[in-house]
Amino acid sequence: MPSQIAIAIAERFGFHAPIVTRTAAEIGEVAQSNPFLRDGAAPATLHVAFLAATPSAARVGALDPDRSPPDTFAVRGREVYLHCPHGLARTKLTTDYFDRKLGTTGTVRTWRTVLKLLELTGGAPHPY
Repeated sequence: MPSQIAIAIAERFGFHAPIVTRTAAEIGEVAQSNPFLRDGAAPATLHVAFLAATPSAARVGALDPDRSPPDTFAVRGREVYLHCPHGLARTKLTTDYFDRKLGTTGTVRTWRTVLKLLELTGGAPHPY
């Protein structure tokens, strides 16, 4: 079911656009839940794919953990946490890959952007 934002865009501009949103509380949870920070990954190598819907366990289980070494990922609810040591431009863990495999729409943001969203939504500054 399209969101009110997606409906407004379609009515105003005449096309349908996928919309992925999070509340301030959800952004705070994302900032606190990155499993790669606990493992000591450099924040510059981290990204988050925000998904429009929670994928099924079967779809998550069908993801290939060895698709793009040394890049790794962790699916947590409606987020996919990415650790890409050589940068996002070189990984095979693309938005298209996750959209197709997980059966939903996503949008990827750098860890720096996630922290900026946290700040803009009134969340406490993160120590990373």
